Amino acid sequence: MIRRTVLALIGFFTLTAGLGAAQGAETPVEDDAPIRPAGEASLDEFLWTKRPLLIFADTPNDPRYIQQMQLIEARIDALVERDVVVLTDTDPDARGPIRRAMRPRGFMLMQLAKDGSVIIRKASPWDVREISRSIDKQPLRQQEVRDRRDALRRQ
Repeated sequence: MIRRTVLALIGFFTLTAGLGAAQGAETPVEDDAPIRPAGEASLDEFLWTKRPLLIFADTPNDPRYIQQMQLIEARIDALVERDVVVLTDTDPDARGPIRRAMRPRGFMLMQLAKDGSVIIRKASPWDVREISRSIDKQPLRQQEVRDRRDALRRQ
């Protein structure tokens, strides 16, 4: 019950922060927040530390964007466990650095590896389970799992 309440609050604040950012409002975002607006962020700041999941849409009212955000918010813990940071951009007129680099058209979901390479690029919403599977297939993620397992054995 508590977990659902926390997730609901995270979803609410994330959605309102995303809507405020899309409307041009200044919304303070924590540096370690799992979901944040792309804004003026650069992909370089996430190299080798996070796996950016980029969600683009032409408007925050796009049904695919809304569905994708609901899917992500429902299982954000699975993404946080995999060092994923979700960056949203619903304002094509702002032309932020990430949007300029990736050149999305309409709704677009992009998963990047920690080295900055593109793992997936989809024009429709994806469930967190599918996103997690694509991450778990990556050699770096498999090494992270082995290292964590070895560290637990040594304790």
